[in-house]
Amino acid sequence: MSAETKLKELGIELGPVTPPVANYVNAVRAGNLLFLAGKGPAGGVSGIVGKDITVEQAYGHARTVGLNLMAVMRDELGSLDRVKRIVKVLGMVNAVPGFGEQPKVINGCSDLFVEVFGERGRHARSAVGMGSLPNNIPVEIEVIVEVSGTAKKPARRVKKKK
Repeated sequence: MSAETKLKELGIELGPVTPPVANYVNAVRAGNLLFLAGKGPAGGVSGIVGKDITVEQAYGHARTVGLNLMAVMRDELGSLDRVKRIVKVLGMVNAVPGFGEQPKVINGCSDLFVEVFGERGRHARSAVGMGSLPNNIPVEIEVIVEVSGTAKKPARRVKKKK
């Protein structure tokens, strides 16, 4: 089943792509690979997993980040149907020292990718703990995607401030 059809079937609507918060771009295409910059949950969500945020809440935030990443994929490719495979996911969890449930948290994103892309959504993954993340976000996730077809548009260039 097509990823776009599956999204409709699941009743999922992707939001707008959030702009980068520093001097980088949301995605870079190299050959048939699309490298997505790390994204966190939008809307000012902050907190440390295991202190301010439960594993279940963090799972939900990781799922939301997965939706944000799929919005970037669609924006870059024109359609999620051009995703040939989710290759690699790096999930970072802002957690208390000694926290060991990073895989459960990042499953929020991984489970979403398998729901939407089926077997093409199964991926290699690292789920690691961090002492902190930008703006104290609870999770940040980056993805490498194999794509089919030619690039929809050239990479965006960031204008330097004078």
